[in-house]
Amino acid sequence: MQENVLAYARELIGRRSVTPEDGGCQDWLAEKLKSLGFVVEPLISGDVTNLWARRGMASPLVCFAGHTDVVPTGPLEQWHSDPFVPDERDGLLYGRGAADMKGSIAAFLAAVEDFLAAHPEHPGSIAWLITSDEEGPAVDGTVKVVERLAAHDERIDACIVGEPTCVARFGDTMKNGRRGSLHGRLRVKGIQAHIAYPDLGKNPIHLAAPAIAELAATVWDAGNDHFPPTTWQISNMHGGTGATNVVPGHADIVFNFRHGTASPVDSLKTRVHAILDRHQLDYDLEWEVGAKPFLTPRGPLVDALAAAIRETTGIEPALSTTGGTSDGRFITDIAREVVEFGPVNESIHKIDEHVGVEELAQLARVYRGVLERLLHA
Repeated sequence: MQENVLAYARELIGRRSVTPEDGGCQDWLAEKLKSLGFVVEPLISGDVTNLWARRGMASPLVCFAGHTDVVPTGPLEQWHSDPFVPDERDGLLYGRGAADMKGSIAAFLAAVEDFLAAHPEHPGSIAWLITSDEEGPAVDGTVKVVERLAAHDERIDACIVGEPTCVARFGDTMKNGRRGSLHGRLRVKGIQAHIAYPDLGKNPIHLAAPAIAELAATVWDAGNDHFPPTTWQISNMHGGTGATNVVPGHADIVFNFRHGTASPVDSLKTRVHAILDRHQLDYDLEWEVGAKPFLTPRGPLVDALAAAIRETTGIEPALSTTGGTSDGRFITDIAREVVEFGPVNESIHKIDEHVGVEELAQLARVYRGVLERLLHA
């Protein structure tokens, strides 16, 4: 497995696949999976390439999920090697996507190959759900595959998403859920006027300031056993024409909630509106649910993955729901259990992104161990 996973990671990194481009990664992967007996279905939506592959029709269905697209490289001159030419230095494999998450896809493949060689007639089924729209808008990727699977009443028993989850040391963290994300676009209305005659206008920034202070100081909840407390943050704020002598006619504020299950979306919306109304603001507010929170409690998948990590690394992994969003938020609609586990995330989206060569081999062994526990033990 060790030689295979490194070769596969190099093959994938060498394919330029800046989101939403796939760079031929899924065509290469599809051929590998077909040779292992998988029925492969490419699913194109807009400019996005997706892949669903399945081997077997029995339960339980264990799925590996991930993405072949990567974020842009940033300034090429700051990289120590070409980001799309895999380079090994001092036990590390460098290249865009090495950790996020072509290394995990390579480990998926090496693990599945090794498992099938040992257990060609295993019980249950194995599936792959791969997209090239995770790092982008995420509107034509995993969500479309999930919609198609739901329409055909295909359900997943256990899904491992190969996101880079480890923090300081490989094996230290696995994610069994993610917080929800709720965006608000607020326009506070005023009256534009000459700044020397403020009595003839209404400054929306001044009017909004007390409400903003209250929103920032509000304790939305205390979190719970699985999620930290909800946070509210302004990401963008703009008001004015650019001139120095004009009271602005409106102020635009973009904010975001990151929340767990302690505060449902509707309750957050209601509380925000109550604060704005209490300050007697004239406003428009548009809402967008970026992601809903999801949680997989301890069960067969969490236990199998934790045991495989302990066996491979000697580390007891922590369960976490921190970080941003992932495609697990879509998969949870059709899967009983969704858990994320992958390499150390310290270098993701950075210049000189990398993954440890030995880490890749360990990752493949962990995924192989999960298959043993769920489909053979």
